[in-house]
Amino acid sequence: MVDHLVENILKCPLATQWKKIGIYHHHGINLLLSSLHSKKSCGIGEFFDLIPIIDWCHKLKLDLIQLLPLTDSGDDPSPYFSLSSCALNPLFLSLDRLPYLDHYPELEKKLADLRKLNEFPRVAFPDVVSHKYSWFSEYFDKAGERFLKQKGFQEFWKENPWVEGYALFKAIKKTVSKNHWMTWPNELKNPSKEEYQELLKRHANDLHFFILLQYLCYLQLSHVKEYANSKEIYLEGDIPILISPDSADVWQFQDQFDLSLVAGAPPDIYTEEGQVWGVPLFNWDVVKKTNYSWWKQRISYAANFFNLYRIDHIVGFFRIWAIPPGYPSKDGFFTPKEKSKWLAQGREILEMLIENSLMLPIGEDLGVVPEEVRDTLAKLGICGTKILRWERKWKEDKSFIPFQEYHPVSMTSVSTHDSEPLQLWWRDIPDEAKSYAEFKHWDYKPYLTISQRKQILWDSHHTSSLFHVNLLQEYLAIFPQLVWENPEDERINIPGKVLPTNWTYRFRCNVEEICSHESLKKEISNIVFSPKSTFSLKAKI
Repeated sequence: MVDHLVENILKCPLATQWKKIGIYHHHGINLLLSSLHSKKSCGIGEFFDLIPIIDWCHKLKLDLIQLLPLTDSGDDPSPYFSLSSCALNPLFLSLDRLPYLDHYPELEKKLADLRKLNEFPRVAFPDVVSHKYSWFSEYFDKAGERFLKQKGFQEFWKENPWVEGYALFKAIKKTVSKNHWMTWPNELKNPSKEEYQELLKRHANDLHFFILLQYLCYLQLSHVKEYANSKEIYLEGDIPILISPDSADVWQFQDQFDLSLVAGAPPDIYTEEGQVWGVPLFNWDVVKKTNYSWWKQRISYAANFFNLYRIDHIVGFFRIWAIPPGYPSKDGFFTPKEKSKWLAQGREILEMLIENSLMLPIGEDLGVVPEEVRDTLAKLGICGTKILRWERKWKEDKSFIPFQEYHPVSMTSVSTHDSEPLQLWWRDIPDEAKSYAEFKHWDYKPYLTISQRKQILWDSHHTSSLFHVNLLQEYLAIFPQLVWENPEDERINIPGKVLPTNWTYRFRCNVEEICSHESLKKEISNIVFSPKSTFSLKAKI
């Protein structure tokens, strides 16, 4: 059986990428970087906060860390509403590790004030943006000249053509009170080649500032990847299929985006009203004429930092729910409208991604997805996603699919950043929870016990999937003192709603406390590597 699986994978288009990762069971954690905080970070999770997490995973013999999107989202805490397809979020820079900082003791002293932002139970995103960029400006004024003539900085600028347009976009936004680019005067909204060159000259100082921040992000995150790989741990990035309408990319490549419609999700059994995401669709005909240059650039840059990448809403390559602006989701429609075009379009795009990157893609194929799409992903060697609670036989009955029947080319998880954490799901969606309890031969009670939690986590690590990855907070909740008392506070995002709590989640404990918790290490090790569950009997109590 195993030999047959390996043989099939080595015949698929992703054979080379699979060889690099290894065709065996991979176990790991998923986290939102902004939710971390350490004794050295300044109000938000930072790149070098991942170093102790990597060491911790190495000791546990976990070999994968999945990170939610790290791209620059400006003033919006949602990493899926990015200002750029490539630019990393400078808020994640570890300030205490920046070059030449020891030359400026007055800047070092200011880090203590920034670290006070760690004391809030949620990430104070506007304050972090304001205080960090103020600090960046001082740092640039003092150290900027040291970088501008460096060979490494010049090569980074030259080798990454996207960074100049991104930096100019940010520089212009700075002068127009951050207004949406569609409100700009025409010479800014649609500059000619001559006007564009004039803008570069006019904003030269800010241009250098924003490019320098990206250069520093590149240095730090590429170092994190190198360190992780030295510890035999792979990093998995996250590439959202779509991008904010108010982004450098949409501004620069307007013909590649359809601004007459916005993307979303149709009504289904989980969201009766559907979802309106407010992001533009691609003009795939135009994108194709460029030989997919935008996508090739995007994944090429991501490969500097990741070994694998998750494609958010992968079914959108085949067909996507399009909604007229200002209308509810129910008034939308799938595009392309002709079903006969879906498979050919999706396969062509995915084959292009496969041919142009050695990273292994993982597909997020949750929700209502045509079976032909999942068949295509399997034939290409792209993992789908299995969420234990949702793997049910909906047509004839509501029984759960046995874990050993999952397609091996998949990733199993117990929850997602958009779903309720386990405890909240168990309490607030009793119909599903009761079905799961019946499947496990448990008596249902609204509060998920620690033993039941460990059993569910054990199940997720012992399915037939080749990847097993869960949000870090699902493991922390084995010890109630490591998570917030109110399970509502453990949720990262409620999709389709604009809430102040969305994407401001912060772990209750800092990185040092998490990594030094010996009992947590023992429990996770037992969950992941114990060949037989020892929790089922206790879970009935």
